[in-house]
Order: sequence, then C-alpha cells, then structure tokens
Amino acid sequence: MRTVVVTGGAGFIGSAVVRQFLTETEIRIVNVDKLTYAANLASIPEASGHPRYIFEKIDICDEAAVKRVLTTHQPDAMMHLAAESHVDRSIDGPDQFIETNVVGTYRLLQASLAYWHGMTDAAKKAAFRFHHISTDEVYGSLGPTGSFTETTPYAPNSPYSASKAGSDHLVRAWFETYGLPTVLTNCSNNYGPYHFPEKLIPLVIIRGLAGLPLPVYGNGSNIRDWLYVEDHARALRLVVERGLPGQSYNIGGRNERTNLQVVEAICDLLDEFSPSPEGSHRRLIHFVTDRPGHDQRYAIDPTKIQRELGWHPTENFESGLKKTVRWYLDNRHWWQAILDGGYRAERIGLGE
Repeated sequence: MRTVVVTGGAGFIGSAVVRQFLTETEIRIVNVDKLTYAANLASIPEASGHPRYIFEKIDICDEAAVKRVLTTHQPDAMMHLAAESHVDRSIDGPDQFIETNVVGTYRLLQASLAYWHGMTDAAKKAAFRFHHISTDEVYGSLGPTGSFTETTPYAPNSPYSASKAGSDHLVRAWFETYGLPTVLTNCSNNYGPYHFPEKLIPLVIIRGLAGLPLPVYGNGSNIRDWLYVEDHARALRLVVERGLPGQSYNIGGRNERTNLQVVEAICDLLDEFSPSPEGSHRRLIHFVTDRPGHDQRYAIDPTKIQRELGWHPTENFESGLKKTVRWYLDNRHWWQAILDGGYRAERIGLGE
C-alpha cells in the first residue's frame, strides 16, 4: 500500500486532497497538521475510523518530529500544503509567515532529504516525490493582459507572497543542489466547501446570510483567477503521481473575475437560494479603503499541466460558485461551530 504524507491536511486545500485520496484511491494518508486557527479536522468527515488515515499533530518547524513521522510511516511522497496564507494577517504580523512558510519548508526539506538518502528500496527511492504547493501571488501583479506561466519572474508584493516565494526557491535549490526529487505547483485563488470564514467567498456568504455589510476593497476592480478546490486537488494528485522532478506546474481555472463581480454573483445566488424580505443582497455591498500592496490582477496559464499531464477543470466559475453557496447553506453546522468557537467574520480580508 502506497503512503503519502500531507502537511496541512486539516486546512482548506489540504482537506480536499485528503478527502479525495480516501474516497477515490487505495493510498494511505498521513495527515501532518499543527491545528492552528484555520485548521479543522471536521473538514475531513471521511477520516473518522478510516483504516487508511493517520493523523499526526506536529509543527512542521519541528524537524525531529517530521523525521519521526517519515521513519515511522515510510511514505512514497510528501505533499506540502501547510502554510500561513491570509494576506491581511501577513501585513499585520509577518513573523509567523516567515517561520511557517520559510523555516517550516526548510525543516521539511532537510528531513525529507535525510529520509530519501536513507531509502534502501531503489524503486521506491526513484519514485519518491516532495511536492510543494504554492501560489500565483509569488509572481506579483499583472497588467490588463497576459498570464502567469512557469517562467514568469518572481515579484512578490506582500509578506505572505514573499514568504511563499522564499519557500519556492528553497524547494528548487534542494533539487538542483542535493538532487531531492521535488515538484512545485503554483495555483490561482481557490474556493469551494470547507473554506475558512475569513476568506472572500465564505465571508461574503456568511455575512450576506446575516444581513451584515459586505465590504469590498477600493472600487472592487482587483481581478483574480478562480479555481474550484476539488479541481485543484485532482491536479495536485496528478502532479505528485506523474510530475517530473525539478518541474513546476501552474494550475488555474481560467475564470478571471473582479472582486466586485464575485461579491455580486454571491449576492445573486443568495437572492435565489435564501431571499431576504428586505430586497437584494447587493444592497449590503459597500466600499472600504484599499489595503497596502494590493495586487491588481492575477491570471494563470495552465497550458503546461493540461498538455503534459492531461488535467482540465470540471467546474467553471458559475457552476463551482453555485455548488459552493449551496454547500454553505446546507452545512451551517460546520461554519457556525467556527463562529461559536470564538472567530468572528468581521475581518475584511476581501481579496485572498
């Protein structure tokens, strides 16, 4: 039985990866997660009592603990999704982003390199992959045309994107210098079920249902390329199984929308699914002062992964958003438990 270690498997994208592995494959999953504020084991209901699921509560910065996990479970691959990811939080407090995203990735690379060097099964060693999952934000901001490709120069503009760029460079260096078989992916903005309430789409849904104001940065013209999380998880599985060492793959949905268009689309779906006696949910939209270093536009060109690995998204933005809004309406217990636990959807992180 093949084994994959997933760091950050209780997070938004990580939990989608774990759910798919458990329901669609015979692979054994070792979920490594520190369980910080945005992690939630309730995002993996399939894991309860599952014979192919193991949870390890550790900090990826604890290299000795990571080495113990690798030695104990003897994985065939490492999928590294654990990260601090909220741009506004990185502006207010960058320290944790450097510690987790840069130092944590370094510790994982060192532990994985030692494990890989010690593998005695030649076939298993040749097939091992360290898969680092990153973001399109490392490329900076685009003008009105063009898309990010795998050869776009890095130009991060926020502490978050700078910390992810640093981790990307470490991964590349560990391949070039030490030969560790790494693969790297950079994705566009994800959305879908189990997304933590501080992010744009779930925040707008939850606040809209409560009849609360829906703040939008600036004039709402910032553009993002949106990718349904289940489509992203399938792409990640393809890369860890078939990606070539030393290669990077950009994963995007080709769904560019302004932030205002996204908020308006959610309002329209709330009008359809949960109409308010006070009128359209669009009445709740209001504009607030833009945040520092707010990138104007992101867009991913996923041609390489489509051509080389045969991946294509199954959802467009309209179909994926409809499923997402419906999920939040049908699963209030999941996000209400987060709110009841002390988090309040008041932070206006309406970009990423």
